[in-house]
Amino acid sequence: MILLAVIALLSLLFGAGAVGPDRAWLALSDFDAAAMHDSEAHFVIGELRLPRLGIGLVVGIALGIAGALLQAVTRNPLAEPGLLGVSAGSAFAVTLAILWGADAATLRISVAQLGALGGCLCVLAAARLQGIGNDPVRLILAGAILSGLLHSLSSLILLFDQYTADEIRFWVVGSLAGRDATDLMPLAPSLALAALLTVILARPLAALALGEHVAIGLGHHPRIVRFLVIVVVALLVGGATAIAGPVAFVGLVVPFAARALAGPDIRRTLWFCLPLGPIVVVSADIVSRLVVQPSELPLGVITALIGAPVLIAVVRRRRLPML
Repeated sequence: MILLAVIALLSLLFGAGAVGPDRAWLALSDFDAAAMHDSEAHFVIGELRLPRLGIGLVVGIALGIAGALLQAVTRNPLAEPGLLGVSAGSAFAVTLAILWGADAATLRISVAQLGALGGCLCVLAAARLQGIGNDPVRLILAGAILSGLLHSLSSLILLFDQYTADEIRFWVVGSLAGRDATDLMPLAPSLALAALLTVILARPLAALALGEHVAIGLGHHPRIVRFLVIVVVALLVGGATAIAGPVAFVGLVVPFAARALAGPDIRRTLWFCLPLGPIVVVSADIVSRLVVQPSELPLGVITALIGAPVLIAVVRRRRLPML
């Protein structure tokens, strides 16, 4: 938590604009006085960086928890919303919504969550197929095919509709830039529901990790547990994608690090994902602002650079552990 607090402070101090760390620190030290003496720093901190930090925290928690749940329900350490087509399904649904004129934030979030649910159901169906579900790499390849198909369809839509292309050009690769704190308000009910369901599902998931027969013997219903987990993943990934775009590899890196610290128990893993998710997303966002000043890179580019080595490390293990 101390590391998260430090990174949150750095997120407020550093940015791609003219307000450097010294002016930002003075504005933070006396925020009310900064409104009179340095209105630019006051505006940048209060209206740009602070809401961006809040959205980064929410997106990090959502994607980290979603990745851990998806890996647990598929028993696949490579399962990640971006790799399995869940984020692509959500992004494709948002693309269609913008094409058809959807403007309300609540509507866009609902559409993104429905798209994520469709992607989750495809993942769950593939995971139950003999020869695919039992092979983690084949499951990832199936997800890559789904992602490629949906991305191609999205690109085709953008090619023929300039308005839609202009609306989501930067969003489609994942970014926290230009977001407002009000974007989080329509997301609050679904996040609250997802949090409640995650708490309820933690114990059944721990039992399910020991095998279906053990879980049934302990009074749990594996099919219901899997379905509810998919609903939670759809709520989290759809919501995160609606406000930040499809941010890749966070759902892989965060559970990987959490299991390294917490062990195989899904309950402990979920607790560790709470700070680790925001740490990864906010850190990547800071880097995205600094590497090409005065412009900035999309967040999804930085998370991909972080996640690719983790993906290679997991794949190259001699024995790919099943969760």
